[in-house]
Amino acid sequence: MSDMITITENDLIESVCDALQYISYYHPMDYIRALGDAYEAEQGEAAKDAIAQILTNSRMCAEGHRPICQDTGIVNVFVKWGQNCRLDSKRALQEVVDEGVRQAYNHSENKLRASILADPAFTRRNTRDNTPCVLSVEMVQGNTVSIDVAAKGGGSENKSKFKMMNPSDNIVDWVVEQIPSMGAGWCPPGMLGIGIGGTAERCMGLAKESLMDPIDMGQLKARGAQTDIEQLRIDIFDAVNAQGVGAQGLGGLSTVLDVKIKDWPCHAAGKPVAMIPNCAATRHAHFTLDGSGPSYLEQPDLNDWPKVQWQPDASARRVDLDTLTQEEVNSWKHGDRLLLSGKMLTGRDAAHKRIEDMLAKGEDLPVDFKGRAIYYVGPVDPVMGEVVGPAGPTTATRMDRFTETMLDLGLLAMIGKAERGQDAVEVISRFKVAYLMATGGAAYLVSRAIKESKVVAFEELGMEAIYEFTVQDMPVTVAVDSEGNNVHTLAPAQWKKRIAEENLLPAG
Repeated sequence: MSDMITITENDLIESVCDALQYISYYHPMDYIRALGDAYEAEQGEAAKDAIAQILTNSRMCAEGHRPICQDTGIVNVFVKWGQNCRLDSKRALQEVVDEGVRQAYNHSENKLRASILADPAFTRRNTRDNTPCVLSVEMVQGNTVSIDVAAKGGGSENKSKFKMMNPSDNIVDWVVEQIPSMGAGWCPPGMLGIGIGGTAERCMGLAKESLMDPIDMGQLKARGAQTDIEQLRIDIFDAVNAQGVGAQGLGGLSTVLDVKIKDWPCHAAGKPVAMIPNCAATRHAHFTLDGSGPSYLEQPDLNDWPKVQWQPDASARRVDLDTLTQEEVNSWKHGDRLLLSGKMLTGRDAAHKRIEDMLAKGEDLPVDFKGRAIYYVGPVDPVMGEVVGPAGPTTATRMDRFTETMLDLGLLAMIGKAERGQDAVEVISRFKVAYLMATGGAAYLVSRAIKESKVVAFEELGMEAIYEFTVQDMPVTVAVDSEGNNVHTLAPAQWKKRIAEENLLPAG
C-alpha cells in the first residue's frame, strides 16, 4: 500500500470550489466559439440580437467575475476515482464534495444563488448553500482522480425527456417530436445530450454525462461521419435545427450547436432513450488530482471572445413603466423591441402561490399590482456595491396557472423567459395585456439595467421574495401582444418553412 496516492480532503474541497466559481463566470471556450459562429451565420434579426446579448453578457461576466445566469444551477459532479488513490478524510466523499460546493456558493466576492430545496415534496426548504450536489462515482484503474463539475440550470433540466422505446422505434423521430413541448424554456441555442441503452437511471446518467464533451459538430460535419453514432448525431442536429426554433425560440437557424450521445448495452426487450438539453449558460469544467495539491483552472484569454458588443436596437420603443396605460400596451405588436424604464415588481413561483393563498383566505395583499408590470426573476445576492446581482428571467410557463389571478389584480404586463402556454395566451388576449420576453442567459447584462432594488413583500422567501426594481432601458421583446399573437408560435413556423425552402441548415 506504500505506493498509494493520497488525496487530501482540503485539496478536493479547494478544487471543487475553484471549479464552481470558475464556471459561474467563464463559459467553456468551445461553446463561445460555436456561438460566435452561429452569430455570424444567423439570418433571423431577433435571434441574432438574442445571441449578441448572450455573447456580450458572457464577456461581461468573464471580466467582472459574476454569474452568467441568475440560476447558478444544481451542481453535478462526475468522479472517476483511480483505484490506486485514497481519500484522506474522516468524512464521506459526498460530504467532502458538498463542502467544496458550500464554499463556492457562499464565496464573499462572488456569492452564487442557492436554489436547492430539501423536503422537495412538501415544505421545500432552501438549504441556503446549494448543497447537496448530485454525485456520480466510478472506480477506474489509475493513480489520479478525474472530476467533471457542472452547474445545471433548472430551465433546461426541466425539459429532460425519457422514453422506454421499442427496439424498432426511430430515435431521430422521437427527438423531433419532443421539440414543441420543450419550447424555449431551456434557453437555446445550446446542446442536446442523448443517452441510449442501459436501464432508465443509467440512460439518464449517460445523457447528462455526454454534455461534458467538447463541441465539435462543425469538424464532424466537415469530415463526415465514421460511425453510426456520429451519423445519428448529425441527423439529430440537422432535424432539430430544421424546426426553426432559433435562439430563445424567436425563430432562426441555430437551435442546437451540437448533439452528444453516449450509449450502453441494454436488455433485448427495449431501447431506453434519454435527452437532456444544456442551456445558453453552459457551465462545466474538468480537473484532475494526483496527490500533489489542489487543481486550479487556467484563466481563459479574453481576446478569444468574439468581438460582439450588444447595443439597444435604435428602433426599439422606449416605455415608461411609471405612466404605463392600457392604450400603450394595446399598441405593442408581437416582435416589437422595447426598452423599459421605471419601476416594476418581481415575483415567481413561491410568491405567486403565497398571493393565491392570501386571496383564497380573503387577506389583504402587501402589494398593489394595478397598472404594474411584473418580472419573473429570482436574483443573485449583490456583492461589492451592486444594486442587485445577476437577474435574468426565469421560465414563464411555470407562472401560467397563476396568470388569470394576477391579471384580475390589474397587471398590465408580465416579463419572463421563453414561451407561454396556450391557456395563458388566451387569458392574456382576453385581458388585453402583454407578455414580454427578456433574454435567458444574459443575466448580468440585464442586471446592469436595474438601478434600484428593494424587497417589498415576503422577505423570508429569499430570492423568491417580491422586489421592486427601478430599471433603465431594460431590453425586452413583445412575445404575446394584447391580441394574443404569439411570437414563439409564429416565428419558428416561418423559419421552419424558410429553412426547408432555402436549405439553410447550419454547418455546425
